Amino acid sequence: MENQNYIIIKGAREHNLQNVTVKIPKNKLVVLSGVSGSGKSSLAMDTLYAEGQRRYVESLSSYARQFLGMMKRPDIDSIEGLSPAIAIDQHGLSHNPRSTVGTVTEIYDYLRVLFARIGHPHCPKCGREISHQTSISITQQVLNIITQKLANGQTARYFILSPVVRDKRGEFSQLFLNLQRKGYELVRIDGQVYPLRNVPLLLKTNRHNIEVVVDKINIFREYKKDEYETRILNDVEISLDLSDGLVILSEVKDKSFSFPEKPKEMADILFSRRFVCPDCNINLPEI
Repeated sequence: MENQNYIIIKGAREHNLQNVTVKIPKNKLVVLSGVSGSGKSSLAMDTLYAEGQRRYVESLSSYARQFLGMMKRPDIDSIEGLSPAIAIDQHGLSHNPRSTVGTVTEIYDYLRVLFARIGHPHCPKCGREISHQTSISITQQVLNIITQKLANGQTARYFILSPVVRDKRGEFSQLFLNLQRKGYELVRIDGQVYPLRNVPLLLKTNRHNIEVVVDKINIFREYKKDEYETRILNDVEISLDLSDGLVILSEVKDKSFSFPEKPKEMADILFSRRFVCPDCNINLPEI
């Protein structure tokens, strides 16, 4: 057990070292000090680093070893508890203040690739692991929300929205014309629903959120999921294509018997093809 916490060098005789035995603790910053010629480099570089590199290369395939070449074994009796080693020359380092051991040795680049390929993103707010979603999985979640609403004896009144503009400046007059030509009738601008033929003039210096109303869902009775699954799946796929991977399910909370033309109170749930937390509505970029 002690050997797991220490690197133990026995009988080091490389260069001017005279049968030196030393125990170096792991997971600590260790400094070798002494006068010039006392054997600091011989112990650190020519013994410890050289043996670590030799063992690492030895563990590789014969094909890889022919390109790297084998280092000679240092003059020692034994080394225990040794791991693959990295050495940084004290000369010629970058003067960039942000340089670290990882960037200088280029290990940082490999760690980035490793984390990007095998990493599992988690929501920074609730800690829940999140993953990519498909149009089918989003549709199933929407159907489950509607089913739960009806099970509580309530009417399910929802907009399916495609967020085509998110917190951007501009007038977007051309966008409204293009949407009208494609056959859309309603749009939600900064939380308010307007007919596309009668949208307000937007200030180009202000940031705006614009969502196209893809469909209105108004269910006030028992229903079968199969009846609405194809319709909602189609709505979700249209929304994802329009907004480059996003769709909003917005519940209308206004107290009225019918579906209001201009709802004032809505609660949004964001879904995404990309990484998004369904609980916190936090959208994360690719790792």
